[in-house]
Amino acid sequence: MDRRKPYEISQKAVLLAFRKVKANQGVAGIDGTTIEKYEQNLRNNLYKLWNRMSSGSYIPKPVLGVEIPKKNGGIRLLGIPTVEDRIAQMTARLYFEPLVEPIFCEDSYGYRPNKSALDAIQKTRERCWKTDWVVEFDIKGLFDNLDHELLMKAVAKHTDNPWVLLYIARWLKIPMIMPNGETKERTSGTPQGALC
Repeated sequence: MDRRKPYEISQKAVLLAFRKVKANQGVAGIDGTTIEKYEQNLRNNLYKLWNRMSSGSYIPKPVLGVEIPKKNGGIRLLGIPTVEDRIAQMTARLYFEPLVEPIFCEDSYGYRPNKSALDAIQKTRERCWKTDWVVEFDIKGLFDNLDHELLMKAVAKHTDNPWVLLYIARWLKIPMIMPNGETKERTSGTPQGALC
């Protein structure tokens, strides 16, 4: 009997993903499971996740919407995935990020490995002594308005890995449970905070 899975996902990659998620810490998602609680039955939990991901039956849970105040007085809505979903996202990231990281501009600092907002500030400090001008821009509502179809075309340009494509598409479409308990279906956008 052939026991191979439709998708080749390393069990070691899922374990590494867990370790990275644990190092990032974070709070529980909609299911209330903390990293510590997930870790109490770690071997079994990771095996089940790997089994579902490699068989194509992994379905992410809804994202928990949490409002946090902005410095300017507004409110930012963050999306908090479950610990298990963050591990699955990190697993996909381990496969996908090395393919796209080399094409980013050196001066791109957002959500990049080994780069941070503090690095961007340091680079700005260095350059402010060399030029008399600064260009700053902020795309209002960028995360809220990302076109899923265009985003998936961009992802497909850089990988043909079927499970990475499948799960990124699923993560984009999962609903958000709003702070008032309402379920919000999503046809565009991606919640901030939903990256591992």
